[in-house]
Amino acid sequence: MRKDKGYEKKRGVNLKNLCKEQQQEKLALVTGASGGIGFAIAESLQKLGYTVYGIGRDFSGLNPTFQAISLDLRKKEERDSFLKSLREKGKLTLLVHSAGVAYYGLQENVEEAKILEMTELNLEIPMILTQHFLRELKENQGHIIFISSVTALERNTYGAVYGAGKAGLLSFARSLFSEYRKSGLKVHSILPDMTDTKLYRNADFTVGEEGSYLLPEDVASAVEMLLTQREGVVLEEILLRPQRFQVKKREGKNKV
Repeated sequence: MRKDKGYEKKRGVNLKNLCKEQQQEKLALVTGASGGIGFAIAESLQKLGYTVYGIGRDFSGLNPTFQAISLDLRKKEERDSFLKSLREKGKLTLLVHSAGVAYYGLQENVEEAKILEMTELNLEIPMILTQHFLRELKENQGHIIFISSVTALERNTYGAVYGAGKAGLLSFARSLFSEYRKSGLKVHSILPDMTDTKLYRNADFTVGEEGSYLLPEDVASAVEMLLTQREGVVLEEILLRPQRFQVKKREGKNKV
């Protein structure tokens, strides 16, 4: 079938625009990237072709392939300065909230400073960063991924504040998707069960035997799955659990 020159010319322009779009830099920001889940996600995204900026407190002993940014997100002036400099690099297409902290124990024994730290890092800062980048992510029809926790769905004995923060984060993500889904913005939550990270360094327990916990790479694989769905499909929430579940008491540690 013969096509006229006008069609070929128009098709050529469309193909040129498509190639241009495909070549545009995909900019991603990952928090909590100096270890555990955040590090695994940042490394995975780099391999997927994203230009990744990973925020973390301390990257010593690591050899990241992404742009490692040593930063305490709780320090507003430093945070604002970095966000301003990042905006000069381009507009985000992906924002991953993976930073978090947990303290465990009877609620009456959890100090006010620890309550404030958990609330700020696990809930307030993700909301603030989302607000900062929301318009450009909407414009790019990009992705926001919240690394929540299975604790968002359950009672959390000896971890009430941590669980409350994760439940709030899940509620925020759900509401955000309802507000912006018509714009093309994708909002996701991943809810991992017990994962082999340093999150439990302040607890009197740790992960059990091999096979009874998740690895950070499992969560990174879930992120990749979210990003590779066909246009028009959104995996809003993923609950990840190990086949078996076991915790081990940490010697020499008592509840707060």
